[in-house]
Amino acid sequence: MTEHWDVVVIGGGGAGLAAAVSAAEEGASVLLFESETELGGSTALSAGIFTAAGTSVQAGLGVDDSAEKFFQHYMDLNQWMLSPGLIRAFCENAGPTLEWLIGLGVEIPAAISGNAHQPGLAQAGVEDVWRGHVPKDQGYGLIQVLDKARRKHGIEVIFGTRVQKLIEEDGRVVGVVADDIEVHAGAVVVASGGFAQDPGLVARHFPDANKAGDALFVVAAEGSRGDHLRFAENLGASVAGDGWGLMLPTVYFQRFHHWQAGFPPKSRIYVNQDGRRFMDEDSSYAVSTGIIDHQGGYGWMIFDENARVNLAPGYADWNPERIEEEVAAGGTIRADTIEDLAVATGVPVATLTQTLRRWNDQLPSGHDDDFLRHRTLRNKGAVGNPDPIATAPFYAAKILPAELVCTHAGMEINTDAAVLGSTGVPIEGLYAAGEAGAGILGLRYVGGGNAVANALTMGRVAGRNAANYTRTSAESAPVHSIAHS
Repeated sequence: MTEHWDVVVIGGGGAGLAAAVSAAEEGASVLLFESETELGGSTALSAGIFTAAGTSVQAGLGVDDSAEKFFQHYMDLNQWMLSPGLIRAFCENAGPTLEWLIGLGVEIPAAISGNAHQPGLAQAGVEDVWRGHVPKDQGYGLIQVLDKARRKHGIEVIFGTRVQKLIEEDGRVVGVVADDIEVHAGAVVVASGGFAQDPGLVARHFPDANKAGDALFVVAAEGSRGDHLRFAENLGASVAGDGWGLMLPTVYFQRFHHWQAGFPPKSRIYVNQDGRRFMDEDSSYAVSTGIIDHQGGYGWMIFDENARVNLAPGYADWNPERIEEEVAAGGTIRADTIEDLAVATGVPVATLTQTLRRWNDQLPSGHDDDFLRHRTLRNKGAVGNPDPIATAPFYAAKILPAELVCTHAGMEINTDAAVLGSTGVPIEGLYAAGEAGAGILGLRYVGGGNAVANALTMGRVAGRNAANYTRTSAESAPVHSIAHS
């Protein structure tokens, strides 16, 4: 049994849906394979923040921004280790993609957002011009809007089916094999997600994640099994982004993303192995993981009894009872005095005592001369200053990069989202986007919304170009129907 479509998309997360809808908008017949039983992938699990510049949302707030400014910041943060042409294309397409999403029904008000759950414009990372666009209903809302567009275009989905391999003829990709059935296509878009759920691929392509040891936990979608890397190996495609990915700093006992785990207390201080404070405790994960790495891979989070008993109830990790359990298990250290806590953690007593005294002299009064945390708290919409860390007993828990969110190694793409072969020449008929298409996500994550913007922007680019490639290709074949679940 052989079927033929203009475009086949592998993966029904944000990148795959954006590619499928965009290809259909160009008049292409599209078939989408999703390995799981529902659409959404890691995008559906995210806060849905979308990083972009020069948008109508920014304009509505009087924010002057441009793709050029976005490009400069993006490249500088990544130490110019990414392809400037590709990043410029991404930055130039991100804003129009956001407007496309708004046109499809995504709601992002022209309002200031203080956090990842409040619709509006937020600070995504360490940019001076805010670019984090927070949609209504989070990542789930993005997927619902894209799925509505998919249904409008009559795009068929085959659920619970993992594509086995790509079909190649004379150096050109002409379809896929799924359930041992050949499905031919004018072009294929690989948008199958990352590889965070495959320990072997993590060890090979992002070994730094395993530095977390037993503290490591993964929040990527279950379908993030690295199929794109297997496709790349079979085709001889170029792989970029080895060794890069997004690790969020968390306390060692956390096992869920923050909306399930809860949040550490506002009144907390991070100190290194010398007992000195080394960062803004609310620093963006655009830079915080690198800061902790530079301190030997971990720091100590210190808080007091007042902070513990006032943790919000109902969360999986950050709740008063869980802290007691961790103390009893020997993971979290508790002491009656700061001096005893210093001894128990192995840091110099005099240094820790002085460090905490300085923190208490400043943060509860609303200023932080050393790390400017008062600015970060203000930008996050925090109400009130932190309480002093002064109520015994005191607690210390290791904080380290342990939450694996996304992986950056994938099929290398160009500005058209076309996959490159080992010689740097595009493989005809093959496109990739999201974590599967490498080159946008780099050494440094620019902040909240980097991965979602990459997925949807390059997914849209891939879908359009795949459809256009099919239309202009000399190859043509009739379109047949295929049953779907």
